[in-house]
Amino acid sequence: MGTQTELNANQRTLDVDLGPLLDYPDLGQFLKRVEGIMIKELNKNWKSHAFDGYEVNWEEQHEQVTCLHSLQYPDALEQQLQVTSVSWNSTGSIIACSYGRFGDGDWSTEKSYVCTWNLDRRGFNANNPDTVLDVPSSVMCLAWHPSQPSLIAGGLFNGDVLVWDTSRTDDPLIGRTGHVGDTHTDAVYQVGWMQEKSQGHRHQVFSVSSDGKILVWQMEKEGHLVLLDGFALVAQQIPSNTKIHKPGRGDTAVGVTCLSYSHFDPSLFIVGVEGGYLLKCSSSVQTLAPINMGSSVPLRAPAQFTFSPHGGPVYSVTCSPFHRNLFLSAGTDGHAHLYSMLQAKPLVSLQLSQKYLFSIRWSPVRPLVFAAASGDGEVVLVDFAKSFQKPSLCIKQTASGRPVYCLEFNHAQSQLLAAGDGTGTVKIWQLSSDFIEQRARETALLDEIASEVVG
Repeated sequence: MGTQTELNANQRTLDVDLGPLLDYPDLGQFLKRVEGIMIKELNKNWKSHAFDGYEVNWEEQHEQVTCLHSLQYPDALEQQLQVTSVSWNSTGSIIACSYGRFGDGDWSTEKSYVCTWNLDRRGFNANNPDTVLDVPSSVMCLAWHPSQPSLIAGGLFNGDVLVWDTSRTDDPLIGRTGHVGDTHTDAVYQVGWMQEKSQGHRHQVFSVSSDGKILVWQMEKEGHLVLLDGFALVAQQIPSNTKIHKPGRGDTAVGVTCLSYSHFDPSLFIVGVEGGYLLKCSSSVQTLAPINMGSSVPLRAPAQFTFSPHGGPVYSVTCSPFHRNLFLSAGTDGHAHLYSMLQAKPLVSLQLSQKYLFSIRWSPVRPLVFAAASGDGEVVLVDFAKSFQKPSLCIKQTASGRPVYCLEFNHAQSQLLAAGDGTGTVKIWQLSSDFIEQRARETALLDEIASEVVG
């Protein structure tokens, strides 16, 4: 309950007089001489506004971007597989990557892998992943759960969606899509976790595919992912608010390549499609899609508004975490577009590559910064605070010029950026303080950009 030490009566205090040792006459005279000037200066500083709004940064300053790690899995290198997706877990210490192939040919029967590395683990080895998951088909996309650090979802070339729990070493696969009528009939290009609903504790995963479907799955106890909700993009239901030639026949499914949910309205999402279009969609629509795919759940038509297209298929879209109306897109035309949700034409169009752009992501900490993965083998960093015309930095990731296919900022450790490429390598880049310290008036400038009207 408590402790008490007894006072020892025999203890003697130090009986040495330190006074003479601490008497420095010169120091006393100096202090008396400068006291008036010091007081005057301190009073001046106290009234000054020179440092108003300045926040001290105690972090170490990094002047350039450096490569911390090059991660590889020897078996995947042997098969000459490409890194198709990267994802950081919720703690920010574990990076996962999926292996597969982009390009022509039927790769659905080729074995591939999902690998994870814990960068903070003692005994970390860049060529020896902590976890290797064998997968019977090319894995096209991955997403860690936003709060549970061992749950990861993946989408396959053959249309399946899988969920693993990496804390279960014996059998990590805990969920997969099963019902034949409900599964995607084409490659899954993106998966993600739905924002947790307060009433239910079951996890929900969304998936998008070039078969034109956006599906929402719920985890059931038997290890099945059961279809809970779904949408289908059909050519005749794409709004023709702009002078856009509608792709395909009326009832033709429009292949979905990417999706990003709004950070401010959970019912709002942007999708990119193979025809180069970007569509503003709503999950609260009730209109049914005129398509019968043998689905156990009626599929709805979510498209509300069409944006001016890219010059080719859109590969990536990302909604701003700092502004409710802004989003970025990237595609095969090598351009990054910045759009407002309220206007069809892009606010900014920036050519970042002579080849494709495969991925684009907003910085989680700098409102005006984003990164893109290019077919030239570069990771491109853009800071709108510096320029709307050119990148701030181009990092050469692959010496051979093989494409960089995917990248992700680390939300827990904002100085880290992971990028995966066509050589089968994941590189972990440490960003300079330039890219992670928010500037004065940065959000105000973002508001100004968003309020511009494009003619």
